[in-house]
Amino acid sequence: MDDLRTTLLTLSPDDRRDFGRFIQRQRRKVAGRLDSRLFELLVRAKPLKPEQLVAQLYPDEPNPVAYYALRKRLMRHLTDYLLLRQRQLDSTAAATVRGHLTLAQYLFEAGIPRLAWNTLRKAEKLGRESEQYEQLNAVYNLQIQHADSPHAEPLDEILPRYRLNKKAADEEERANIADSLLRQRLREARVRGRAAVSVDDILQKILAEYDLQEAFARSPSLLSRLMSITRNAMLVRRDFTSFAVFIERCYKLMERRHGFAPAQRGHQLKLLYMLAHALYRSRRFADSVAYLEKAQALLAAAPGRQLAEGPRFTFLLAANYAFLSRNAEGIQLLEKVLRDAKSLTTADDLTLRFQLSFHYFAEGKFAKANQALLSLARTDHWLEQHLGLEWLLNRNIGEALIQVELNNPELALNRIKAIERTIREQFPAVPADAEAGTAAVPLGGPYIPVLTYLGMVRELLENPIAEHDHDFANRVSHIPHFISEEREDLQVISFYSWLRARTLGRPYYEVLLEIANG
Repeated sequence: MDDLRTTLLTLSPDDRRDFGRFIQRQRRKVAGRLDSRLFELLVRAKPLKPEQLVAQLYPDEPNPVAYYALRKRLMRHLTDYLLLRQRQLDSTAAATVRGHLTLAQYLFEAGIPRLAWNTLRKAEKLGRESEQYEQLNAVYNLQIQHADSPHAEPLDEILPRYRLNKKAADEEERANIADSLLRQRLREARVRGRAAVSVDDILQKILAEYDLQEAFARSPSLLSRLMSITRNAMLVRRDFTSFAVFIERCYKLMERRHGFAPAQRGHQLKLLYMLAHALYRSRRFADSVAYLEKAQALLAAAPGRQLAEGPRFTFLLAANYAFLSRNAEGIQLLEKVLRDAKSLTTADDLTLRFQLSFHYFAEGKFAKANQALLSLARTDHWLEQHLGLEWLLNRNIGEALIQVELNNPELALNRIKAIERTIREQFPAVPADAEAGTAAVPLGGPYIPVLTYLGMVRELLENPIAEHDHDFANRVSHIPHFISEEREDLQVISFYSWLRARTLGRPYYEVLLEIANG
C-alpha cells in the first residue's frame, strides 16, 4: 500500500486542484515539474507500482534514488499545504490566539515592543474568554519573558494570572488523562460485549486519582470533558435515562449561570450532542430533536467550524426522525451525507451505512437495506475488533432479518446459526465454584435473551405457520423483560418489533413506533 497515494486520495477534487496550484507556486524548473508529475500519477484511478512510476518520471534513465527523494519533497509540499489550509479554515479561538502569539513573537524580535505587548493583551483576553489554557500558558510565559519592557504590565499582576491559569490548565490536563484512561479500560469491555464490568468502580477510582470529583460545571471546556468521561461509563452501563437527566441539568445550569461565549461554541456543541444522544437513547425523541436543532443553528452561525460530532448530528437527527414517523426524511438526510462519504472517518462511514439499512428496512425497501449492509465490506473479525461484539451482533441479526424478508430462508438460517455459535463460544457455561463463592453461569451468559430471540426466529423459519400459532405469539409477547427496559438498545427494540409484528400480522414500522414510544 502506498501511504503517500492513500493520503493524497483523501483530498477532495477542489483540494486536489488547489494543491496542484500550490505545487506550481513552489516548484523550481525541472524539479518542480517532476513534483507536479508525480502528484498527477499518484492520484490516478488505477494505482501504479513503484517501478512503473520510476519509468514514467525518468524515461531516459530510471533513477530510483531520485524518485524516493522526489516522494519526500512531495510529502513536504503536502504537509505545508495542509498546514496553510488548516490555518485558513480554522476559525477557532485557539487558532486566533496562536496567531496573535506568533505575531507578538515576531514584533519582539523586530524591535517593536509596544505593538508586541498590545498583541499579547489581545491574545490573553481572547484566551481567557475561550478557556484556551494551553495557549494562555505560552502567552503568559512570553509576557514574563518581556516584563522588563516599558510597555509591559507589572510582573506582580502577571504572575497571579499565570498561576491561576496553570491551575486551570492542570485540571483540564487531568480531565483529559482521566477520559483517555476510562475509554482505554472500557474498550476491552466493549469488545467482550455485555460481560460484567465494574464501571462505577473504574469511574470513581479514576476521578479520585485525578482529583476531579468536584470539578463539574466550573467551565464549559471542563464540563464537556467530564461529561465525556461520565458518558463513556454510562454507555457500558446502559443507564441512559439517568445520564440524560444529569447532563441536561448540568447543561442548563451552565447556560443559566455562565452562558456560552462565541469562543466556547465547540464545547457547547459537544455537550449538545451528548445530551441529544442520551435523550434519544431514553426515547425522548422530540426533546432530542429540539437540542439537535439548537446545535444546527449554532453550526449554521459558524459554517467554518470543524468538529468530530459534525456528521453525527445528522445521524442522530435521522435516527430520531425514524421514531417520530418521519423515516423518509431521515433517509434523505443520510443519503445526502453518503454522497460525500469520502469526508467521513471509517467508523462514521460504517455507522452511516448500517443506519441506512435500518431506515430502508423500516420503509420496506429490503433490497436497498441489504445493499447498504453489503457496502460495509468488512469481515466479522474486523468489526468485532474495531467496533465491538455488540455492533457485530446487531449487524448480523439485521442481515438475517433482511434475508427473511427477501425470501432467502436458508441464508437467514445460516446467519442465525453463526450468531448462536459466536455467542456460545465466547460465553460458555461455567459451573458454580463453592470455594470461590461464585454462582453458575449458564450458556450464553449476558446474551441468553438474544439466544432466546434467535431461537424464536429460527422456529419461525423452520415452521412458517408458527407466526399464526397462538402459543408461539404468546411466547413472543413474553420474551424476557429486558426488551421493555429503558436501558435496552433501540436496535434491539427494533429486532423484537419485527418478530412481534409477524405474530400480529401488522406492518413492522407501525409496531416499532408503538413499542418504542409506548
